[in-house]
Amino acid sequence: MVHLSGVVDSGKFLYQDATQGYIGGSGIQSTMTNFHPAHQPEVGVNIHIEPQVFSQLFATPAGEVCPELQPLLQGDDRQQVFSPKTTRAIQAVAQQIIDCPLMGLTKRLYLQGKVFELMALQLDQVRNTEAPASASALKPDTLARIHYAAEILRSRLESPPSQTELAQRVGVSDRTLRRGFQAIFQTTVLGYVTEQRLLQAEQLLRHGFTVAEAAHRCGYSNQGHFAAVFKRKFGITPKQCAMGQKSAHS
Repeated sequence: MVHLSGVVDSGKFLYQDATQGYIGGSGIQSTMTNFHPAHQPEVGVNIHIEPQVFSQLFATPAGEVCPELQPLLQGDDRQQVFSPKTTRAIQAVAQQIIDCPLMGLTKRLYLQGKVFELMALQLDQVRNTEAPASASALKPDTLARIHYAAEILRSRLESPPSQTELAQRVGVSDRTLRRGFQAIFQTTVLGYVTEQRLLQAEQLLRHGFTVAEAAHRCGYSNQGHFAAVFKRKFGITPKQCAMGQKSAHS
């Protein structure tokens, strides 16, 4: 998956935008919720290949898939996912796929070639992707700025700043902000906001607030969406929580 614009935030699972893409192999995928920020149109290219077709395309003369590609063929094991950097070359190929002027057979041949080119460029990025940062690897100043960013988010859960605005306010780049939240909180910025909203909502409900009041205070305009997200987090509905029922994790 390559994005030229727009964002897909999958919380702890993955974050995708115009700077980083997505490669997911076969296997059992974790349950996740995707967030698509409003007013950010998504433009990009998704390529789906069945595992058996992938194996046929990239098999060695002996009929085996090279070790480098084995993580993409997990079978009944947990799916392996990667977040390769989206380079200018990758962006250019994705745009060429979208803008293809050809028709019929020539279009099919052209797109097949471009698909292989895009896959090659992305897989090359996977091989060269640096390991995720750990909190201990962050500089003390960066660590303090990330915690300050988290403090800002907690104080503005009803209407949090955008990721770019937040990064500018605490004096770091978007990339440093993303890596910092992953290293310290093991989630994305949006995932952190969602987590804090739900924790606050639980406390409000247990202290006499109605479901509508809790949802509004935590930035949820749609009570149905709020209830669904709340139940996924705590294993009970907001109404059950307000009535004093213990959450599943308790």
